[in-house]
Amino acid sequence: MARDTTDDTPIGSLDELSGYLESGCKPKSEWRIGTEHEKFVFFAEGNRPVPYEGPRSIKALLEGMAAMLGWEPIMDAGKIIGLVEPTGQGAISLEPGGQFELSGAPLETIHQTCRESNAHLAQLREIADPLGIRFIGMGGSPKWGFDETPRMPKSRYDIMTRYMPKVGSQGLDMMYRTCTIQVNLDFGSEADMRRKMQVGMKLQPLSTALFASSPFTGGKPNGLVSWRGDIWRDTDNQRAGLLPFVFNDSFGFDDYAQWALDVPMYFVIRDGKYIDATHVTFRQFMNGALKGEISHPEPTRGDWTNHLSTVFPDVRLKRFLEMRGADGGPWRLICALPAFWVGLLYDETALDEIADYTKDWTVDEVQAMRDEVPRDGLRTTFRGQTLQEVGKTVLGISRKGLVGRARLNSEGHDESHFLAPLEETVARGTTLAEEMLVQYRGRWEGSIEPLFAEYAY
Repeated sequence: MARDTTDDTPIGSLDELSGYLESGCKPKSEWRIGTEHEKFVFFAEGNRPVPYEGPRSIKALLEGMAAMLGWEPIMDAGKIIGLVEPTGQGAISLEPGGQFELSGAPLETIHQTCRESNAHLAQLREIADPLGIRFIGMGGSPKWGFDETPRMPKSRYDIMTRYMPKVGSQGLDMMYRTCTIQVNLDFGSEADMRRKMQVGMKLQPLSTALFASSPFTGGKPNGLVSWRGDIWRDTDNQRAGLLPFVFNDSFGFDDYAQWALDVPMYFVIRDGKYIDATHVTFRQFMNGALKGEISHPEPTRGDWTNHLSTVFPDVRLKRFLEMRGADGGPWRLICALPAFWVGLLYDETALDEIADYTKDWTVDEVQAMRDEVPRDGLRTTFRGQTLQEVGKTVLGISRKGLVGRARLNSEGHDESHFLAPLEETVARGTTLAEEMLVQYRGRWEGSIEPLFAEYAY
């Protein structure tokens, strides 16, 4: 998320909370694709993490990008923590450990998304190369310990850092040592949202397997293909993971709002300052729990918008849907992730087919997949077959959806070719993580260092 909201409009009733979600409904002609990707930042010399401050730093990258692009700085307590395109068409933000994130503009095609990612990385290299700084896309920080990892000066992260160890064993690893690729997609109605959210929830374990790229921790194999996927299994289970009620035939906006109301808050913003609110749920806040603790204790629309950005289910509902299961990865995978989901969810025939294919998948079955995928990847079994076989079927439906959308580039190609790296993965039956491990045990001779040269953007 680029920046937190300060909309001071009071909330008049609980209905407004689900109404906010419902206001995201759009006609199909207005559906867009918003792609976000994070990458780790390191010094080419020594493959060391890059600090926030100093002449060669995260701050210097942000200032250089601001000068190049003319984007407006996002400030927090006097520190630059991100950039936003002046008309709101995209933003650059920092994750807690300095992971550099592009939140892309809402675009119409995967062709545009791929051009956007390519341009961003080229611009970033122009600023970073003279500083000796490079970038790598994978799901988990492969080398640096928590103590070596820098901390970004964002107020919400200070609150989260204090809170995470109270609610799970891996929350700080999630914050400081993971990267993802994510796509944000629209819906036309409550029924359309329901179908897309249900399909999305059921297929996130497959997405984690297809994009698994975090097999190293502390410079050594960690026994997993997606360390990031495993981290999310115990980050904060009140606000993360599968949501069983989403599987219900009657699931709707109000169900999600009611769930989010009972999740503990992180913060409220008053007079430009972040105030720790981790001791109350949003429902308690609505019932006056912060009276006497903060100025203006009545909840606002900005408070609700910010709260919705601090819940972390596998598919997150705002005024759009966020697909959150994938590890970060190389450039081709930045284009493949939105292609995978757009093919399934934006073509009506494909959505009918994938909804029918997954219709009787149960919460317990999907949870079992989700638990096994971080270790077993595409070898995970589901109803007597492997996720490699499931992946072939699902990618076939996605390909048909992208062909059916018929969004052509200037050379007459549709968007289906962006699935190629995923089709190669299921044809091989091995994840990117397993390919990295083969190299680690072979020509890298048990050293993590070649990874930084070979997989850097």
